[in-house]
Order: sequence, then structure tokens, then C-alpha cells
Amino acid sequence: MSAMFRALENPNYRIWASGAIVSNIGTWMQRVAQDWLVLTVLTDHSGAAVGLTTGLQFLPMLLFGPYGGVLADRYRKRIILMWTQLAMGFTALAIGLLVVTGTAQLWHAYVAAFCLGLASAVDAPARQAFVSELVGQDNISNAVALNSASFNTARLTGPAIAGVLIAWVGTGPVFLLNAASFAAVLVSLFRIRTTQPAPVAKGDRNKHQVAEGIRYVRRRPDLMLIMVLVGILGAFGMNFPVINSLMATTEFSTGPSEFGLLGSIMAVGTLAGALLAARRSGPRLRFLLGGALGLGVFTILGSIAPNFWVYAAILIPVGLASITFLNSCNTSIQLSVEPQFRGRVLALYLAILQGGTAIGSPLVGWIGSEFGARWSVAVGGIVVLLAGIAAVLAVTRRNRLTLRGALRMALGRREPAV
Repeated sequence: MSAMFRALENPNYRIWASGAIVSNIGTWMQRVAQDWLVLTVLTDHSGAAVGLTTGLQFLPMLLFGPYGGVLADRYRKRIILMWTQLAMGFTALAIGLLVVTGTAQLWHAYVAAFCLGLASAVDAPARQAFVSELVGQDNISNAVALNSASFNTARLTGPAIAGVLIAWVGTGPVFLLNAASFAAVLVSLFRIRTTQPAPVAKGDRNKHQVAEGIRYVRRRPDLMLIMVLVGILGAFGMNFPVINSLMATTEFSTGPSEFGLLGSIMAVGTLAGALLAARRSGPRLRFLLGGALGLGVFTILGSIAPNFWVYAAILIPVGLASITFLNSCNTSIQLSVEPQFRGRVLALYLAILQGGTAIGSPLVGWIGSEFGARWSVAVGGIVVLLAGIAAVLAVTRRNRLTLRGALRMALGRREPAV
């Protein structure tokens, strides 16, 4: 098998990946349906309401994600995932039925988003750490990249399917289809041979487990760099569901099909970035920093795009830069953190990433509503670019690099320590 897909040689990982891609498609369909429902059905094109909905979905990860990491370090991840997938499926079913019956109100969308976030706060750390148990240490980097490829294949197809379905039958059936898609993950979890995944060390039982995880990160400059960048990029650079909905409707005056198409076009870049990452043997600091810088530059360019199709084309390098950054962060954590801390560190990483989105989404939505969609894009791009430049300067100063050394690092000719 090609080196790009070497993790698929593991039977358990193949089973997991087959179920995950079906569920991921449903998840991306629901994301588009949720934004469109709030923007055009439950409000009169309120960017602030869309941002608040997105924020409520990611807020539980900020509040409870570290405790989800404690659960992932202490209990069997396969069982945790079964319960969380059921919870998310029932939530999608409930909001879908409300929409189909014409009884959905804005507060229903808020509650559904928050409930999905609660389940995700427990699900995400266990799911991320579960991969390393399935494939072993040697194939973690490849498995993380293939997970991203699966996620972004779904991101490529899900929004486009959702856009067509919304225009044809409305948003309600899209929620119901997502509810059904969770069955694929549940079936794959039941099929996985429970004796095959490698055992990992469990965290000690004590009331300070979350604090221990935080102290562990604070002792590691490389992890601190990742967490700071992830927080800033999560708040200002990962809000494209919000800004795409505003750009599609208020700036370019398009409908749900075009809105869904923007998500699919962006996924071309993220899928390409994930497949490129799958070819690499491990994480590199230059990809992490380069991804942050690239995301800032191309987001700023998107803010001045003269028409819909130019904006859509710019989303391809935006997606490539964002997934390059996120894959580098995730793989670095998976490979460098001891097993007994892995769940908690991944949970902290996800809490900062999604918590940043929870904080940033309402702000970005408000900027778009008050000053125009282009300003919400521009502000995010400028903040991300400045953060990337600051990170490069911090790394070069720590390693006492000259300007020439910094340029060599940016070109991939030198790889300093963090």
C-alpha cells in the first residue's frame, strides 16, 4: 500500500475510517443547514445570531473539554465514543423534527447547538486519542493526516449536498439525514476488535488531574506555542461558516446552493493539505508557522475579492493553510506527549481551539452585521497574520537566529527547536 495510506493497513483503522467518513458528511450537511436555518428562516439575515449559534456549539469545549480529557485518560475510549455518538444523533433528530413540523424557534437552535457542543466536549478528546490506540506510534502521523483527509472529503461533498437539499426540500430533512449518519460510526465501533488496540497507561485518580495536564503543558515551550497560536487562530481565523454565510448572502446576494458551494470549494484546499501531510513522516515546525502565516495572508486577500468566484477561489489556499497548521499541531501533540497525559493535552488543545471559536464567532458575526461582511474577513486575517509573525519572531529569538536564519527556516532549509 502507498505510504500515503499506510495506516489503512490496520484492519481496525479501516473499519473506523469507513464509519467516520459517512458521519462526517452528515455533520457537514448539518453545519450548513444550521447556519442557513438561523440566517434565513429564524432571523432576518442576522450575522450575530449565526455567530452566537456557532459560539454556543463550541463553548462547552472551552468549559468542559479538559474534563473530557480526564475521562479519555481514565476510561475505555470506545465506550465513551458510543455514548457520545448516540447523544449527538438524538440531538440532530430532535432539531430536525422541530424544523420539519414547523415549530422550530431560534432558542431551539441555540439549545441544540449547545447540546451538540456538550457531547463533542467528551467525544473529541477520546476520538483523537483513540486513533493512536488503533494504529500505534509509528503510524500516528499518517493516521492523523488521513483523518483530516476523511473529514475534508466530507467537507467537500457535505456542504454541496446540503445546499441542493435545502433548495429542494428545506433544512429539516438535512438534520434528519445527519441523525441517521451516526449509525455508521456506531456500527464501526461495534465491529472493531476490542482486544487488538494497544493498551495505554491510565491517568491516576485524583481531583487535580486537569491541573496536572495544564502544568504539563506549561513546562513545555513547544506545547505553549501551539496553544497560544491555536487560541488566536481559533478565535479569528476559523470562523468561515459564519463569514461565508454573510459573504454569500449580504455581499454577493446568492442562495443556499452557492453558500454550500463555498464550503465545498474550501474543502478542496483542506483535502489537498491533508493528503500532503499524509506523505510526510512527521510534523515540522515550518509547516506549523507557514500555515499560520498563509492563513492570515489569504484571508486578507479574500476580504478584497471583487466577486463571488474570486472569493471562492481564494478559499482553496485558505483551506490548505488552515489544515497544514492544524495537522502540524495535532501530530506534534500525539507524538510528543506521554500516553498518560495525551487525552488531557488533546482536550486542552481542542478546548482552546473550539473555545476560541466560541468567543470569536459572535464577535466576527457582530463585525459583519455592523460594518459589513468584508470587514469581518479582513479583521480575522490581520489578527492571524500578526500572530503568525509574532510566533516566527519568538522562535527565531529563542533559537538566536539571524534574519538570514529566519528566512532559511521559512524556506524549509533549517528546522529549529521550539
